[in-house]
Amino acid sequence: MKPFTRPFTIRWADCDANGHLRNTCYSEYAIEVRMAYLASHGFGLKDFREHGVGPVLIREEIDYLRECHMGEEVTVDFTSLGLSPLGTRFKVGHQIARPDGKVAARLVIHGGWLDMKTRRLAPPPEVLRRIMEGVAHAEGFEALPEKLR
Repeated sequence: MKPFTRPFTIRWADCDANGHLRNTCYSEYAIEVRMAYLASHGFGLKDFREHGVGPVLIREEIDYLRECHMGEEVTVDFTSLGLSPLGTRFKVGHQIARPDGKVAARLVIHGGWLDMKTRRLAPPPEVLRRIMEGVAHAEGFEALPEKLR
């Protein structure tokens, strides 16, 4: 299965004083891709509200490998690196590729699903669990424990 991808054209507002893609934009693009994936599979913002659940990030790692500049189109992919059996916790990855196909950055996100009433990690609704199980698995995919250590 191929990773889910989305293109982005780097705007003036996305750049730092050196004309490079701002460090926070790497995370923002990744968030947009994750939410686009969920929405394209039938789970949008309205569904998060109806089910009383939301994503929470526990850790985010970014490796910056190459520069990206204003006006360039980058492609951001979305893969699964790990999932707990009930889907409570997830580990996902993103690669941001430049127009020449070279990877500019790699992101690894550790997260889970927050029950908005209890404010604790909890298994997601069944429909969301199935959608997350459908994310393309990256090399090194691992089964995660349900609870943090």
